[in-house]
Amino acid sequence: MTPAANRLHYHAPPLYHSIHVAFTSITPVTSGSRSACASALASVRPGLPISREEAVHLIRCSDDDLPELLATARAAKERFKPGVITYSRKVFLPLTNLCRDYCGYCTFRRDPGDPGAHTMTSDEVLSVARAGEKLGCTEALFSLGDKPELLFPEMRETLRHLGYKSTLHYLEAMCELVLRETSLLPHPNPGLLSAEWIARLAAVSPSMGLMLETTNAALLAPGAAHDNAPDKLPAKRLRTIEDAGKQSVPFTTGLLIGIGESLQDRVDTLLAIRDLHDRYGHIQEVIVQNFRVKPAIPMANCPEPTRGQMLRTIAVSRLLLPNVNIQAPPNLSAPYYGDLVDAGINDWGGISPLTPDFINPEKPWPHLEQLRLRTEAKGFALRQRLPVYPEFLPALAAKPGLLSDKLRAAADDHGLARILRAA
Repeated sequence: MTPAANRLHYHAPPLYHSIHVAFTSITPVTSGSRSACASALASVRPGLPISREEAVHLIRCSDDDLPELLATARAAKERFKPGVITYSRKVFLPLTNLCRDYCGYCTFRRDPGDPGAHTMTSDEVLSVARAGEKLGCTEALFSLGDKPELLFPEMRETLRHLGYKSTLHYLEAMCELVLRETSLLPHPNPGLLSAEWIARLAAVSPSMGLMLETTNAALLAPGAAHDNAPDKLPAKRLRTIEDAGKQSVPFTTGLLIGIGESLQDRVDTLLAIRDLHDRYGHIQEVIVQNFRVKPAIPMANCPEPTRGQMLRTIAVSRLLLPNVNIQAPPNLSAPYYGDLVDAGINDWGGISPLTPDFINPEKPWPHLEQLRLRTEAKGFALRQRLPVYPEFLPALAAKPGLLSDKLRAAADDHGLARILRAA
């Protein structure tokens, strides 16, 4: 399907109405559900993950049971990493916003010739990275469309002009440039990767990421959120995450809620992540991200997840993954983002004092001082981490080379970010 045909195809997506029905139908909760939720909460054991059956009951818990669910999740977080909520101070580098996938919720991607379509030059990358370095940033987050040269001849020409065979070759070079010329540590999110490319990028970045989003392949159906997005096939994304695990690459993944999935789908997505982490031990962070409506997207008339849905999903994530870092972006839950701490997160994700959230540009990150105050109001200290979490640092720092040298220079005695200047 051509890009133009795709836009026409999305004009009246048939499944979005049914998505609305699915979300509005989960609000009523029966007394039987309350009993099942209470039973599931009673069966939680400190430090042990809950079962699928328990998770399905808990993610449907009533408002009456919600305070106990949140208290249980927060206690699980405290057993894991007590007293602290972390964040990564970053610059956001949208290396290219050309993408061959057309997702119903995305405003980041562009076709060649669209307003705002852009591929950063090496000078632009280095300029932003150096500016962030002066503001105390330690992460260079590279976000980009998935293999746009496979669809667009214009991107192939851009890459030829830049001197690279593919977008991934260019990404590799830009990660190496930032690593060599600044104190920042690259964290690339390039989409699907082969085992070979995971190894290549791991040589120039301590961690990388790919959002699983959902295990529900039905969302690739005509009119659904992942219609005409071939790289969003869950099996392909799980394969990339598994290949990273086989190479012990610290990996960030997560789920996107509110795109047409069921509550059971959310649980199953978390279980798929847990299964991979149980096998390989490489999932450094699970992001619970909520869909936000934007006026120019095909899903503009779809309901956003409610505050209660977000809190339930985070709490169940914590109880399914009691010893994994759980993150939720504060800018996507403003103004109540402080409540996310009550559900068991231990990290705010990347926050930039310099660059916007190019994926959700209408949702600015909170000022770091405001984030600190909100975190402390909930009883926790705010600490800056590196793009790779402390528990994964020893193995990376033991390897010889530029990357390990930069990691050792960036980390303090606790594996968090060494603060060289006032925040």
